[in-house]
Amino acid sequence: MSGVAGQVQTAEYNFMSITMEMAQIIARHTPEQGYQPCAIGGLWLIRTDTPSLPVPTVYDPSLCIIVQGAKTVSVGGRSLFYDEANYLIASVDLALVGHVVTASPDRPYLCCKIDLDPTVLAELIMAEDGALPPGEPPALAVHPSDPALLDAACRLLRLLDTPQAIPALAPLIRREILYRLLIGPHGAMLRHAASADSHLGQISRAIAWIREHMREQLRIADVARAARMSVSSLHQHFKTITGLTPLQYHKQLRLQEARNLMIAAGMSAGSAGFAVGYDSPSQFSREYRRLFGAPPRSDIARLELAPMLAAQQASH
Repeated sequence: MSGVAGQVQTAEYNFMSITMEMAQIIARHTPEQGYQPCAIGGLWLIRTDTPSLPVPTVYDPSLCIIVQGAKTVSVGGRSLFYDEANYLIASVDLALVGHVVTASPDRPYLCCKIDLDPTVLAELIMAEDGALPPGEPPALAVHPSDPALLDAACRLLRLLDTPQAIPALAPLIRREILYRLLIGPHGAMLRHAASADSHLGQISRAIAWIREHMREQLRIADVARAARMSVSSLHQHFKTITGLTPLQYHKQLRLQEARNLMIAAGMSAGSAGFAVGYDSPSQFSREYRRLFGAPPRSDIARLELAPMLAAQQASH
């Protein structure tokens, strides 16, 4: 009994040790709040010093590992909570609402997001048994963190401190991470997303088509043709997987992109709305307010003010 207890304690210590190291690396490489790229392609670092309001966003196929803090994401009326003990995986592009629920200036929310490379994923699946698992797995899921997966993610983060090794080692470690996901509890989800014949794979094609033609008027028949589905089947499975209709997804994608243009490129609301395909400024403003809870100008001012408010709170 004592031997088993000792093994459990050792496993818990190793888990905590890896998580703490990952938190230290992310904190060093995120001097400012926000969502930041880094020297490793496909790796993103996120830091937030305060809990956030629920924010609509788009998740690419990715693995999200929180090493400090906690977050809730919601899609189609379904909410998932994850923290240091659980990772989140998205197998297709999803428009959802994210909400950092645990963060403070002394102990900020720290997370790394690792994009899932579809080419490498397909190679790994082809190298194994290509049979598609039965059932229809969800496109978004949370699972208790696996020490082996965390160890690989930690080794990827360590490369930020030895940039000369990134070109040689980062692709190998990212491949290992994908392999561990494939042999883990969400392997079926990834196989379905990569399959051209599964509903998840068909909806993934539909989403890719919508994203490519985001600035155009959406025609459902064109989306169904790209997905190789009937219109009725497209509606049914798109709503089941993403929580939105194709039209709702298209609209949210446009508005999210317009918001990014106003924040990153300093565009005016009118210019951003036109850039994503809106002909009517009033319609753009109305739909923007419905999604983000405030007109474009007020919303962007609120977002720009948030880091300053966090800094003021930290100084008191």
